[in-house]
Amino acid sequence: MTANMVGLPAHAREPSTRDVAGWTVAVGKDGEGCFITRSYDRTGGTTLLLGLDPDGANRLSVLNAHWSIKPKAELKLDFRLSGGSYPKHFAVGIASDGKQGFVTSFEPQFPTYFATSRLLEITRGEVPVERLDLAGSGAAIAALRRCVAEQRAQAKGADRPDVRADDIPVDPFAPSAKAKRKK
Repeated sequence: MTANMVGLPAHAREPSTRDVAGWTVAVGKDGEGCFITRSYDRTGGTTLLLGLDPDGANRLSVLNAHWSIKPKAELKLDFRLSGGSYPKHFAVGIASDGKQGFVTSFEPQFPTYFATSRLLEITRGEVPVERLDLAGSGAAIAALRRCVAEQRAQAKGADRPDVRADDIPVDPFAPSAKAKRKK
């Protein structure tokens, strides 16, 4: 879902998006998961996206038009939330919609930590990368989880298509049931 969730402008126009506490919640293009996103009004227009798949996998992407990260570049970044940190965490460079940035993933509990944090600070060693206000992230993560549950329920329904053949009566035990010939 990483590549699919990064193309926010296309998703933002789809009817399956909704705004929750300053965040946009949307279904990924692949229909396999959902993401939340927020844009920050600053030089380069930073965009933060957090995607969640039905299996619990998550991805965090941060993009900015002024950054020079090359796609597929491997990075070690430090992430700090209100309740803890991820020092020298692996990330990969990406580009989307005229912005460069990175994508990384965390353990399954990360969305919970994200939801209870007020701020996400990202550094590259001693160099500050970004400080992002996470106000409203608790409500956004709750909506993200509901979105993923809806996708999971829809996928389960799709796994059980109605394969009843035309020659099988709706009630084959009814007195009026007759064999239909296949054409």
